[in-house]
Amino acid sequence: MDSSTDSPRPLPCGLTLCDDGLVRPSWASHDALLRSYYDTEWGMPVHDEAGVFERLVLEGFQAGLSWRTVLAKREAFRAAFEGFSPDAVATFGQADVERLTRDPGIIRNRRKIEAAVSNARATLALRSCEDEGRVAATHLGDLVWSYRPEADPRPSCADEVPSQIPESVALAATLKQRGFRFVGPTTMLALMSAIGIVNTDIVGTHRRPH
Repeated sequence: MDSSTDSPRPLPCGLTLCDDGLVRPSWASHDALLRSYYDTEWGMPVHDEAGVFERLVLEGFQAGLSWRTVLAKREAFRAAFEGFSPDAVATFGQADVERLTRDPGIIRNRRKIEAAVSNARATLALRSCEDEGRVAATHLGDLVWSYRPEADPRPSCADEVPSQIPESVALAATLKQRGFRFVGPTTMLALMSAIGIVNTDIVGTHRRPH
């Protein structure tokens, strides 16, 4: 008998069998911080305004960088941005921006810092917006979740994971119209995936076995 028939099938591109016996996407397989994030937080639903605002700001800071870099600085970001309270960040002035550009604990990109402040003000403005045609959105969380697709993609390998979907394109356009910055379609799909709006996990992980 050919013993090779008993060998396990190789995993699709983008999946890794980790040393604890669990299959994870490769991006979350080799680093303890990313592994914990994937196992316990990524893709878990976040609906509240402050929680969605935090993730939107962090995704903006991630643009052009690795998520690992942002994640390692997350607590410093929370301290620098008043726990990501939109009300608090919206009051930040030029002196605060200058202070944050000197903060070694965060990513000191002036444009991204200024965008975070602008996004806080745009978040507050959404509360009083009464002409949202898609839903009766009362805060940022409501608006973002109104772009949930009817069906999730089902990528079978890394090459099939989308970088954007029609709903992320539409969400990005709406947010830009509302004064938000660093909210392109790819960044918005990353946000939507991270807070459970759309599942872009590769089929075959321990969190999406089939």
